[in-house]
Amino acid sequence: MPATVIVGAQWGDEGKGKIVDLLAQDSDLVCRYQGGPNAGHTIVHDGETFALHHVPSGILAGKLCVVGAGCVVDPGLLVAELDELEGRGVSTTSVRVSGNAHLIMPWHVAIDSASERHLGRLQIGTTRRGIGPAYADKAARIGIRVQDILEPKILRQKFETALAEKNLVLERIHGVPPLEVEELAERMEAYAARLRPYVADTSLLVDHALREGRRVLLEGAQGTLLDLDHGTYPFVTSSSPLAGAAATGVGIGPTRIDRVLGVAKAYVTRVGEGPFPTEIEGPEQARVRELGAEYGTTTGRERRCGWLDLVGLRFAARVNGMTSLALTKLDVLSAFEDVPVCTRYRLPGGSETEEFPAHQSDFHHAEPVYETLPGWLEPLEDAESLADLPAAARAYVAFVEERLGVEVSLISVGAERERVVAPRGLASVAG
Repeated sequence: MPATVIVGAQWGDEGKGKIVDLLAQDSDLVCRYQGGPNAGHTIVHDGETFALHHVPSGILAGKLCVVGAGCVVDPGLLVAELDELEGRGVSTTSVRVSGNAHLIMPWHVAIDSASERHLGRLQIGTTRRGIGPAYADKAARIGIRVQDILEPKILRQKFETALAEKNLVLERIHGVPPLEVEELAERMEAYAARLRPYVADTSLLVDHALREGRRVLLEGAQGTLLDLDHGTYPFVTSSSPLAGAAATGVGIGPTRIDRVLGVAKAYVTRVGEGPFPTEIEGPEQARVRELGAEYGTTTGRERRCGWLDLVGLRFAARVNGMTSLALTKLDVLSAFEDVPVCTRYRLPGGSETEEFPAHQSDFHHAEPVYETLPGWLEPLEDAESLADLPAAARAYVAFVEERLGVEVSLISVGAERERVVAPRGLASVAG
């Protein structure tokens, strides 16, 4: 049984958690393949709202949940998340964490925060959760992995080695007080004792599940335009959210994946710094933000809001190899009499293009060229089929589908899991 990847098609915050929660009902495993607690999925489940940061969205459906090797894990935050879920009646016995995933340590958080402050107006806009420094240490081959918590002596030795360098950086470069080995070792041992039962060979676990014909969902954090290699660098994350990274992040071969479901809002949002061609000017941006409750799951930061960008979405379809698209928050646009959609960019020299610019300077100065579609000014929450949507809303979906060259297989019309229209049926989305 092949696996299905759920990938963000914009700058993250597209509503992937809800889509995964929906598809998890008929799946067996849900695996997170990259990112850390800088990303969150908000899910409304049985009338309750859950904000997940490390644990995959399938936990609310009682599915086996895997945190893959491509992730970075903050042990304190993961323990807190597991405890909160248990406290709210959600069992976490089905969670498995790859021993090859890397740990976010206190020095990573301190360096991340201090570095952003020093950059001033040039700052990237990180969540200051230590994600970038943790991935940097991973690439430099000096990181601490989840499996290290299984050996207290080895873990302490790694703390001593790391702090010999990191404390110099904290004190002399950033003016931050040094970290104490004893206090750190004691704190981490408390976390380690709680997390050891969850550590597993998740690559083998997922491989066995696929060989047994079980359904596997692979969920990414963030979104395509935040990809380290192909996103709007340097205003990106420190890992690869693309569908292609799902195989390495979980530890399976790329031939085990045959479906890639992109998730995009019917408009677009962005958190943090960086260029944003379709960002709405004036009071309508605040209106979209309030209607869509566009505040970060992890940080509470206001999200910048813009009209749908088909240039960026077409790029996402290409680099992810999307087989279909989930269009979320279509209901938010019900308040607008006219709905602009960006179909191409005007570049600094005056030329226009439907393709995403390959060079940073072109993208930074790109201007959106819009086509305006009529709005529908009707609520969508009660729609159960495509026919239940107003004609103008159906036309909007058809316009996206035609211009993108990818079928829209899911349309979200409300916050709850059930508020989804599947034009061709759920079975066509993830097998």
